[in-house]
Amino acid sequence: MADTENRHTVFEEDLMSKIAWYYYIDNLTQQQIADLVGIPRLRVIKLLEKARQCGIIQFKIAENNAHIAMENTIAKRFGLKDVFIVPSAAGLENRNEALAQAAAIYIANRMPDNAFINMGYGDTTCRVLNHLANNSSTRISVVSLTGGVSYYLPNTFSHVFNARLYLTPAPFVMSTPEMVKAINNEPAVREIAEMVPLSAMSIIGIGGMSENATTVRTGMVTARDLRYLSMQGAVGDVLCHFLDINGHPVESPIDDRLITTPLETLAKQNNVIGVAGGENKVNAIIGALNANILDILITDQDTAELIIKKSG
Repeated sequence: MADTENRHTVFEEDLMSKIAWYYYIDNLTQQQIADLVGIPRLRVIKLLEKARQCGIIQFKIAENNAHIAMENTIAKRFGLKDVFIVPSAAGLENRNEALAQAAAIYIANRMPDNAFINMGYGDTTCRVLNHLANNSSTRISVVSLTGGVSYYLPNTFSHVFNARLYLTPAPFVMSTPEMVKAINNEPAVREIAEMVPLSAMSIIGIGGMSENATTVRTGMVTARDLRYLSMQGAVGDVLCHFLDINGHPVESPIDDRLITTPLETLAKQNNVIGVAGGENKVNAIIGALNANILDILITDQDTAELIIKKSG
């Protein structure tokens, strides 16, 4: 019996080493490795994670004093628990993807077992959710911070989506304020809202004021609305709540038609993680930081440098 267990252990360690080599050295995809060694892709993911945990895979990141100095500067200036800066990537999609991957790793390494996490809407947060759900060895539980079910569903590239979703069963923007009140009184909607304060961490995006902003692309506000909000001093939004650079709310045409978590509720949460980057979002990030909503910021180096320069 002992010999059989030893042989199984040796075989599994050998398989983990082989998979790790294929993935990190030969740059094969998880699916290619699964096809090559004849096991399901989900088992490849679990063995990669186990290899990391037991030390077969070891990462060494060269210390970057410039990054550390910037992280400390931003953390002290805005009273944050932590700041995580990643190398800048060229292009909007590349930046969002790099930030999402970094955020998923950051969250996975700090998420308590069997914890619930709150998730906001947006391109980057959607990517974070998919990376977490695709690479987690155990099922994660995710609570939506807004209406709009489609923002939280798996993307078309997801082969594994190891997440249990607790979604607000309502659109993000309703047609009238009266409908918002009625929807918020529905038991199914109240149940999700009551889960939000109980979650271990919250992951949110920070929207900018460009015509590329998610709020415009999804039709929540028009480009004309955005120009009006800019004239009122708005620099960006958090969960579709618009803020000025000092963190003060700016009234928008859709405020009373939103199914979304109030900023007051978010500010009371522990471990609110903002994930955002890009020159067009610098003022929005500063506004969110000044609103005392965030506990942790994940951004890229170019953005961090501009935050320090503009907020000094």
